Amino acid sequence: MTTYNITLPNIPKALTVKELLEDHWLIPRKIRHFLRTKKHILVNNANVTWQTPVKAGDHITLIFDQEDYPEKSIPFGDRKQVDCLYEDEHLIIVNKPEGMKTHGNEPTEIALLNHVSAYVGLTCYVVHRLDMETSGAILFAKNPFVLPIINRLLETNQISRQYWALAEGTFPQEQLTYRDLIGRDRHDRRKRIVDSKHGQRAITHITRLKTFDKVTLLNCKLDTGRTHQIRVHLSHHRHALIGDPLYSKKAAQRLMLHAHQLSFTHPFTLEKITVKAESDSFEKGLQTTH
Repeated sequence: MTTYNITLPNIPKALTVKELLEDHWLIPRKIRHFLRTKKHILVNNANVTWQTPVKAGDHITLIFDQEDYPEKSIPFGDRKQVDCLYEDEHLIIVNKPEGMKTHGNEPTEIALLNHVSAYVGLTCYVVHRLDMETSGAILFAKNPFVLPIINRLLETNQISRQYWALAEGTFPQEQLTYRDLIGRDRHDRRKRIVDSKHGQRAITHITRLKTFDKVTLLNCKLDTGRTHQIRVHLSHHRHALIGDPLYSKKAAQRLMLHAHQLSFTHPFTLEKITVKAESDSFEKGLQTTH
């Protein structure tokens, strides 16, 4: 059995228990059902009905047992490989190095998720992914309770992800937006392509930061999270990323793509979380490439 205790912050309006779980925290229907039928939600240590009002400062207790969230375990990695940028009871953000997978493809494969789980001391959950070649800020859930809540924030574009990218060529516009649909490459399973007929919605906002000799440093902000989205959009418009092993022929020490900032409003505290990640290898690549 696992218990979570949350003190309500200054919520924007008066809510019932039902509204808090369903509309404010976006807890999935199945889990709400368990909480209700088992009477596993308390307000200020007292049993409540679904229509009980709650207010700022109330102490909410949520109780989960094995049936609600079956235990999941993965092999622990090396906690020393984790560069932690932010951590609380429910979430952890780390600075992923380039050349490391976010998660393994096989149960015994060791990747960043395994290292983060070792650092936390329990199995964590992937919220979003970074390509193996990409470095920077990446978010993990520390329990299955918060995972669907954070996933909903991601799906509704309430988690802002910004990347630095060093791209081929120059950009006459300071700002532009790519909206090309992205689909799978039928000829190479590793790659994605712009597919105007069958592709998925993909939106990348580009801001020119600095122009060098034949290359440009960009800030890329994502509204969607398609596989290789920035890489595909830029290469499609003849601005492939420097060092991209799949979409560019120009070699570099690393793929010049780094997730430098992650920001969102914490679903439980309503605190604005903004985390910035540095990368020595990206900075070195920037100095030696142009």
